[in-house]
Amino acid sequence: MTSSAPVAPPSPDWSRTALGEPAGWPLPLRLTVDILLNSPSAMLLMWGPEQIMVYNDAYAALIGLSSLRAPGGSVPSIQPAAWSWNAAAIRQGWAGDSASYRSVVLPAWRNNGVAQLPLDLYYTPVRDAAGQVAGVLCTLAPAQAAPLADTARPLRMLVVEDNADARYLVCETLRALGHEVQAAATGEDALPELSRQSFDVLYTDVSLPGMSGVELARKALQQAPTLQLLFASGYGDELTRHLEFPAQSLQKPYDIEQLQAALEQVARRMTNTQA
Repeated sequence: MTSSAPVAPPSPDWSRTALGEPAGWPLPLRLTVDILLNSPSAMLLMWGPEQIMVYNDAYAALIGLSSLRAPGGSVPSIQPAAWSWNAAAIRQGWAGDSASYRSVVLPAWRNNGVAQLPLDLYYTPVRDAAGQVAGVLCTLAPAQAAPLADTARPLRMLVVEDNADARYLVCETLRALGHEVQAAATGEDALPELSRQSFDVLYTDVSLPGMSGVELARKALQQAPTLQLLFASGYGDELTRHLEFPAQSLQKPYDIEQLQAALEQVARRMTNTQA
């Protein structure tokens, strides 16, 4: 039996980047880049006052832009979302403090369109030989959804969303939170599902082709008066503020914490109704 020797990846041509040849790099930069390039986790480094960016293949794959070619090493014309989403997070890193942010929703390229991915972000300052902060390293990971409380049972949910990418993301997020999920693209498709099986919650986009989410909710309540309603809208609560029935509303874009909070209110309302 023969064992295969590890194969080292080809060395990047740093001479074509803003960093120049590694021989001229300070030791902390060389060590950080070595870790970054050999890590299976998505990593993005901001280095120096010029804000030169270095990233690995895992980051390029996570963000999904075909134009990205690791390891970077150039000053970007547009800040990556991991930096631009929250200026305070970057200031904290440059001030020498580590920080983590859970379930941050950032844009990524999926299936020829932009999808919103919930990510956990970890920022670590990188210091030079004199102890001064010379860069900030960001590690990105798919968000770890908080489990359901011990006293909570999974909700049976019907998701109605005409955008296929958004529908997939919502359903997978809800399943990660422990709920049982079915999906439909339109109100017309949803009504037969509501007749065939019992649901706790109808989660629907307000703006749907054909029957609106509000009209769907009215018809659904005629079939199942105890059904709980959760609306999602990109127009705030203007279309759901004065409804004749109780409903919860989320404004797009929202993060996992907001979704969980809305579901907790729905669960409490269910408990009060059943009491």
